Amino acid sequence: MQLSEEPIREVQTGSTHITLLGTAHVSKASADKVAELLGPDGPEVDAVAVELCRSRAESMTNPEALARLDLFAVIRQRRVYMVAASLALGAYQQRIADQFGIEPGAEQRMAMRLAEVRQLPLLLIDREVGTTLRRAAHNLGWFQRLNLFTGLLAGLLTREKVTEEEVESLKQGDILETAFAEFAQDRSSLFTPLIDERDQYMAARLRQEAEQHGYRNVLAVVGAGHLKGLSEQLESATEPPEQTIASLDQVPPPSRFWRAFPWLVVVVILSVFAYGFTRNPELGWNMVADWVLINGGLSALGAALAAAHPLTVLGAFFAAPLTSLNPTIGAGMVAGALELSLRRPSVGDFGSLREDVTSLRGWWRNRVSRVLLVFIFSTIGSAAGTYLAGFRIIDRLVA
Repeated sequence: MQLSEEPIREVQTGSTHITLLGTAHVSKASADKVAELLGPDGPEVDAVAVELCRSRAESMTNPEALARLDLFAVIRQRRVYMVAASLALGAYQQRIADQFGIEPGAEQRMAMRLAEVRQLPLLLIDREVGTTLRRAAHNLGWFQRLNLFTGLLAGLLTREKVTEEEVESLKQGDILETAFAEFAQDRSSLFTPLIDERDQYMAARLRQEAEQHGYRNVLAVVGAGHLKGLSEQLESATEPPEQTIASLDQVPPPSRFWRAFPWLVVVVILSVFAYGFTRNPELGWNMVADWVLINGGLSALGAALAAAHPLTVLGAFFAAPLTSLNPTIGAGMVAGALELSLRRPSVGDFGSLREDVTSLRGWWRNRVSRVLLVFIFSTIGSAAGTYLAGFRIIDRLVA
């Protein structure tokens, strides 16, 4: 049944008939189409599925969810980059909303609202966005990750309008892929975790729900970019859905080399210090001074650039030379925790976070986002200081 130009595919899996509606994230017609299909004259539906994970659905339906964000836990568990990337995605969506006058995720909100009105089960079939981003990062090399993250920061701070090319991508594709691939040099490395794996995951979730609850007719509202892959997965998948879901929910651990590399750096630095002192105590102390001043200075500079509290800047200076010799804790963790203690965000900061992060000034004005910046900038400063100071003290040895 083709009620409008929005693409639809009908798929049969077992005894369940699934209607896949391909939506465009910048088209009001998509929201209208959802309303049409779930209206009184629409087809029979006994469950509604949306391309959302639990955390994204909660952020859309519960604006106060961010107020429960535990920043200490975010810092301690090193999830700052994931939170910052999620805010970057939200800022990108808000730019689209501002430009086209469309509420971000309007078609998904419509599907959730009408499922509630009709008292139909709502199925959240997408993989958790944090897992997707971590698997995407695993597919990239260190330099590609840095390029992607700096691109994201630059993108969310700009006020430039979304280009025609981006609009077309959003009409035909997926908002995660479009938002993050915009800043990636090699888009193919992002396609697997952002599109292909999620096609597999959503197909497995639909099969799982159908098998467990015996739904006869399911309407699935997904981005147009998933329509082909999702329908093919539903028609061809033979692996038990629970097995597919468990496999795609795993975050690959870093390679042995990258797990060992920070400790190798520590061993090299301490060995160089020891060798310097055996040659000449004055030389050894000069090397220690270089290490403290360069490493601590650059980390403190990063904190200062994030407009951290003066005591946070001082803390970053003293913490960086020590934390760089202990890979289990970073200068950013210390600086972020200090900033959070000295300038605890208010309820208003959490409430205005989504709006504030759409502008350059807002990132520095909002105390929540500023804590993230303090963590990131002081971490980058300490990392740069580790290598620059390392080269400096080795240069003293060979001079």
